Amino acid sequence: MMHYPLEKHYVNRVGWLRASVLGANDGLLSTTSIVIGVAAASPSRELIILTALAGMIAGAMSMAAGEYVSVSSQSDTETADLQREKKELEEIPEIELQELAKIYEKRGVSKQTALQVATELTLHNALEAHAKDELGINEITQAKPFLAAVASFFSFIAGALLPVILAVFAPEKEMVYYQYAFSIIFLMILGAVAAKAGGSNIKAAVLRICFWGTVAMVVTALVGHFFGVKLD
Repeated sequence: MMHYPLEKHYVNRVGWLRASVLGANDGLLSTTSIVIGVAAASPSRELIILTALAGMIAGAMSMAAGEYVSVSSQSDTETADLQREKKELEEIPEIELQELAKIYEKRGVSKQTALQVATELTLHNALEAHAKDELGINEITQAKPFLAAVASFFSFIAGALLPVILAVFAPEKEMVYYQYAFSIIFLMILGAVAAKAGGSNIKAAVLRICFWGTVAMVVTALVGHFFGVKLD
């Protein structure tokens, strides 16, 4: 008897991968952009470091709070849907059974088989069957607010550490160039790692993140430069 290797799927990584990649990317890009904008205005190193630290801490807190609120809203919606479905299963079980069978019919299963599958799944766990096949809720994609917030917070900090370190050690006169060059390199690495972990196209992910990263940093550099000139 032949044994085939288990298929590798990436959907179970969607929750934490999305929060982590978004957090790290935002931490690196937003903090670097702020530092470049301030450095382009020709301030002192102390102000650049203070700006980098403030951007990192404020950004991480904002990212975590925003992610928690957003995912909590999704979780509340899922909970409300499940409660509604549970009530309907108690009050109108026959209609719910037919509804479940219709779902399987639409997927290409014969009417008789669809009803049989719906009946067996209902006997096993009716709410679970309706949650997965009618509502699209399962243990893999179910919203986890706290986990998403924690992942966003620490990934933002991790991403923001690079511009903070550069703000301390990079030459002051070439600060803008050091920030841009190192950030683009790490954005490329981050894009490649995220694409690899998610099973998507690496080249497309790297090009996309580098393009928009460059746009963000160039815009903030120009803003800093023009405001700096006006202030001088």
